Amino acid sequence: MNLGLLFAIVLLIAGLFWWLVPILTGLPWRPTSAPRTRRALEMAKARQGELFFDLGAGDGRVLLLAAREFGLSSVGVEISPLHCLLGLLFARLAGMQEQVKMVCADFYKADLGEADIVFAYMTSAQVARLKPFLAGCLKPGARLVTISFDMDGWEPREVDRDLLIFLYEMPPTPGSLESYLSKNLD
Repeated sequence: MNLGLLFAIVLLIAGLFWWLVPILTGLPWRPTSAPRTRRALEMAKARQGELFFDLGAGDGRVLLLAAREFGLSSVGVEISPLHCLLGLLFARLAGMQEQVKMVCADFYKADLGEADIVFAYMTSAQVARLKPFLAGCLKPGARLVTISFDMDGWEPREVDRDLLIFLYEMPPTPGSLESYLSKNLD
């Protein structure tokens, strides 16, 4: 087998893993922008030294921004081994392997008990399973920042309507986005 063909096969397999694993788990890989991530961390009032988790961390770009710009100890939980390897490589290349960690696992099995901030960019289809998991494992005062979806049944502490960012604090306040908006009409 010639080297070119072997390289093409390896690329094809890597590409399949890149797209297939996230799709099969119900969360297709779709990175969020740096300005949106920055705004989410500002809303959470991120402070240097806090422990930050990104659920479904992809290639780790959110982790790097959190560590570099906010001084957070960042942990990404990602089910795709290829994404985990890439995230670890990016952290190493940035010289941030001490501040940024990647865990290759299902985030529903992650130990988030010490998390100060949890970041989740998913689809609303995950809310039914995510709510009881987070309510049961996050400590009082921990902040949850969600991108593009609200946690139905929980009232956000803050909302960025333009960027669709929702901030919650544990334990969650019963309510909804509607109850938040009715109290915070401009």
